Amino acid sequence: MLKVLVIDEIQERALEICEGLTRAGHMVAAVLPDAFDLHSKVQNLQPDVVLINTDSPSRDTLENLATLDRSMPRPVLMFSEDDTDDVIRQAMRAGVSSYVVDGLSAERLQPLIKVATARFDEYQSLRQERDEAQRRLSERSAVEKAKGLLMKSRGLSEDDAYRALRKMAMEHSRKIGEVAEQIIAAANLLLG
Repeated sequence: MLKVLVIDEIQERALEICEGLTRAGHMVAAVLPDAFDLHSKVQNLQPDVVLINTDSPSRDTLENLATLDRSMPRPVLMFSEDDTDDVIRQAMRAGVSSYVVDGLSAERLQPLIKVATARFDEYQSLRQERDEAQRRLSERSAVEKAKGLLMKSRGLSEDDAYRALRKMAMEHSRKIGEVAEQIIAAANLLLG
């Protein structure tokens, strides 16, 4: 059972969505008429999925979704009548997991929520892999720079500079990248 936040400016449509979600075994966290202050509402309600039904997503809605995606990402399923390529791209960039054009029917809700959730999970996995690769690259760059500083200041070979970094990391129970960052910061203080 998923907890779903429903956003729809038309009350009658929202009721149909809620009935379909309930029949599919999900819980409706709340029904909102718009995405205004979406971040705090999601923070308070903690939904598993955000479902938006709109004729066309407004710029404000897309900005609120982008803010949400940066700080508290959730699968977002958007139903819209607007099939404009630019709008669809903007929605996807704002964090919409699944953008469905031309109608919402209760019997399609369950499979569409599954698709949105699967796509969201895959995207989050890729995002984590990217962040980890960037972290490793940054750490590697810091280690190389710190080795260079040690080689220059102490007259060490590259291998000896690396061993010195590794020894400092072990002595202080820190990662080698953290020690490298400290050496760089100290050098900047002394030379800057």
